[in-house]
Parts: sequence; structure tokens; C-alpha cells
Amino acid sequence: MGSFTFRIWLRFGVALAMLFAFGTGTAQAFTEDEQNNIDLYQKLAPGVVNISTTVLERDFFFNVIPREGAGSGSIIDPRGYILTNHHVIEDARKFEVTLANGKKYSAKLIGSDPDTDVAVLKIEAKKEELTVIPMGTSDDLKVGQKALAIGNPFGLGQTLTTGVISSLGRTLRSSNGILVEDVIQTDASINPGNSGGPLIDSSGKLIGINTAIFSPTGASVGIGFAIPVDTAKRVLKDLIDKGYYGYPWLGATLMTLDSDLADALKMSVKSGVMVVEVASKSPADKAGLRGGTSRAQIGNTIVMVGGDTIVTIDGEPASDADNVIRYLRRLRPGDRVQLEVVRWDGRREIINITLAERPKSLKKQR
Repeated sequence: MGSFTFRIWLRFGVALAMLFAFGTGTAQAFTEDEQNNIDLYQKLAPGVVNISTTVLERDFFFNVIPREGAGSGSIIDPRGYILTNHHVIEDARKFEVTLANGKKYSAKLIGSDPDTDVAVLKIEAKKEELTVIPMGTSDDLKVGQKALAIGNPFGLGQTLTTGVISSLGRTLRSSNGILVEDVIQTDASINPGNSGGPLIDSSGKLIGINTAIFSPTGASVGIGFAIPVDTAKRVLKDLIDKGYYGYPWLGATLMTLDSDLADALKMSVKSGVMVVEVASKSPADKAGLRGGTSRAQIGNTIVMVGGDTIVTIDGEPASDADNVIRYLRRLRPGDRVQLEVVRWDGRREIINITLAERPKSLKKQR
């Protein structure tokens, strides 16, 4: 082979190598993580909807004026059921759902639960138009694992943000003042309009409902929160079947008894949960649990005294009212609980109570 021919082949080889190394301009190489993001967005974004709401309010002159809001939701069933936040649809009279393809549908509110900030809407659309986002589990999440949020921030349409699970087991207070437990914290950006949209893991499963941010400015600073999907699954069947979740009801107002308060009241028991009030004809009342009978002032606090103090519930120590309430919330109407109580005169008794369904008119009483 002559030197001229060799140089031609050498240049051709270099050009071919550069072509393979840098591409032709029509293809691009992505990292494995980037490709995972792209694949998940393309697969699941059609299952994320924009929710527009209309709330009727009165102005200063008592004229009725409409106020519009926006949020996001996940299609969770081919029948058209959409999972979102309660606060997205709260007080709204009209709901409009926009699919990723731009089609708009009037939606019906099926059910909502303010205690967990979960709600379900339904649209009448053909199955072939609906992409269902599969539900995963939030029970085995790990801090540091990947998390993706798809939603409608600031009404801008479908947006993807990525991050990790920053923390687990957080507690948020819902719109009606109830504590929502086991909340997921993530640094995936969540902004106004993202509420109700899905938090997704790297396998494409729904692990949470994006619900809130912590921010001094109102915009994302990397601290977002999501309701765990296991919490949503717990209330979902009742919301679809009945329109509400049937919480168990004890029928008592509770207060934590600490050692300082016990000493001030000269009580024989030094810790437990005081029964402040018992609702008439409630399960607690029917079982003989006793509430306070008189008022006592301890410092600047007025305390109802004379009632029972719960020291164990189903054999476990009852040292904090919030923990007792959390335990009861995991049960269902019809379940039985056994309370060991200390009467005001110091006697100990065992009381068995069958929980009822909490009346709709009661929001905070347990």
C-alpha cells in the first residue's frame, strides 16, 4: 500500500472514530439516571392531570364571586378515578380535569378525607384515553432513594422535578387541625399547583401525594412533603364506596398527664392520659369511662379534674394523649380496646370499649 493511500485510510479511520465517539448530531447519549428520568416521564406523565376548581365566595358587599384554584392529580383506575389532595378541592363547587393530551372533562367529587388530606375525583372518559399510574408502597422507603414529582406548578402544565427522599416519619397538620403521620419529606421541587400530583420512585410506582412545602417565600427551597401512598390506600376504599372514611370513635377528650401536673394535683399516678370529657351516649360513656367533674387552676391553665386516667391501652403504656389517638386511628369501627384506668380515688379498673364510627359532625373528638 502506498503512503498516499495509507494517509487516506488513516484520515477515514479517524473520522469514523469521531463519528462513533461524538454521534452524528441526530442521536444523544444519556446517563443511566437521565434515561430513567426520561422513560418514567414519557410513561407516566399522561397519567397526571391538571385540576381546576371554582369556589364561590362573597365580597365586601356580599356579592357572590368565583375564585379559581389549580392543582394536580393521578389517574389510579381505568374507570376514571383520580387521586388528589383534599385541600385542592376543599370548598369547591366545580371541578375541571385536563388530561395530558389537552382534553378537558367535568369531574365529580367522589369522596374526601380532611384528616389525611386525601380526595378522589372521577371523570367519564374512555379507557383508552386514560393512563393509570400504578400504586407502590411507602412502607419500605429509604432516605436517599430517588424521588420524582410530576405536576402542574403555577399552572405551567406537565413538569418533572427530581430529587431524593430526604426524611421519613414527618408530621404535618391538616387543614382541620389533625396531625397527619409518617409524611415523606423530599427535595424534589414542589410548588403551588403541584399539590395532589404523584411522587414516584425509580421503578415508576406511586409512593406519595405531593401536598406541601416549607418555605419562607412561598416557593420551593428544597423541603417538600408528600402524603404516603399507604395512607391513601387505607382510606381509598371508603372514599369510593361511601364518600368519606369511617374513623373509629372512642368519644372522649384526652389530655397528657405529666409528673409536674400530677404533683400539682396530688395524684397517685404520675403519668398517663387524663380523660377530660366523655361524650354522652358515646362508646366511652356506655363502657363507664369517666370524664372530669370540676375545674382546677394550675398556674395559668384550667384543668378538668375528677375523671379517669388511662395508664395502658391494650396492654401498652399510655403516657401521651397524641400516642393514644394515633393508636386509635389505626383501628376500625367495631374493634375493641382494653383500657386500664386509675379512678380519681386511686382505684385501678379494666374497661373494655367497642369503638363506633365517628359521627360526621365531630372532627377532632376521639
